[in-house]
Amino acid sequence: MAQQKTLPTDQSVQEYLNQLDDEQKKADSYELLKIMQEVTGEAAVMWGSSLIGFGRYHYRYDSGHEGFSFLTGFSPRKRQFSIYIMSGFSRYESLMDKLGKYKTGKSCLYVRRLSDIDTLALRELIAESVAYMKAKYPDPE
Repeated sequence: MAQQKTLPTDQSVQEYLNQLDDEQKKADSYELLKIMQEVTGEAAVMWGSSLIGFGRYHYRYDSGHEGFSFLTGFSPRKRQFSIYIMSGFSRYESLMDKLGKYKTGKSCLYVRRLSDIDTLALRELIAESVAYMKAKYPDPE
């Protein structure tokens, strides 16, 4: 069975964010950090070398593969932010209409800068996704 590759680390979130060269990206990262901490009530934890996660859930696939992942999180990539909405987007159509300028993947919201989106809609999206994930995948510990 394959081992889980992205796991929580002891790396400091602040040290990681402080090394960002782009001052706007750094400011937006700290704002996302604040939003996600407030919405989730969870501390920020580095997962791998570049993902900042909040909370966790346990998953198990039909194949038998299982592990943990964060409930929500983000990564300040070079071109854009990757904001992880682990429940996906299909159940949040009205919120997505309010959000602003973005692209999506399966569970990833891509945003160039926070000023491109409505952060109140983002807060609601995060809150609803986290509540859904906690209900669907209760943490066994």
